[in-house]
Amino acid sequence: MEIRRAAEQDMDGINSLLYQVCRVHHNGRPDLFTDGGKKYTDNELRAILHDDERPILVGVDEDGRVLGYAFCIFERHDGSGAMTRHTTLYIDDLCVDEKFRGRHIGTQIYRAVLDFAKKNGVYNVTLNVWHCNPSAMKFYEAMGLKPLKVGMETIL
Repeated sequence: MEIRRAAEQDMDGINSLLYQVCRVHHNGRPDLFTDGGKKYTDNELRAILHDDERPILVGVDEDGRVLGYAFCIFERHDGSGAMTRHTTLYIDDLCVDEKFRGRHIGTQIYRAVLDFAKKNGVYNVTLNVWHCNPSAMKFYEAMGLKPLKVGMETIL
């Protein structure tokens, strides 16, 4: 598997995974996530693919098929206010095609994100995990991530 920056030719594969992610979230929280939706329109995805502040890494096989991805966002803190000056790479979404799970593709993509972050002088890598997705939580814990903060809610 090759891991590289995503390009427009990867859009179909990325879209397929975006639908899978939405289905997982819908199954866990149908009150918040639609059935059959995806996070980005094609125009939004195309714009992200060309935005250096929002890199997407994809893992592709020898045929160019997208096996997994990591959507990332640089968060640049300028040192004003209470935060120190530093750059965070936020993983907005990491997904491996359900047909290829269990082959350590997610581990390889996550490690590629860490390498990418180090090469770009990033201080830390962060992400959010929905509580209704225990398999993702278990994966990230296995990767060595620890809770940074906890989001809580009450439904009215």
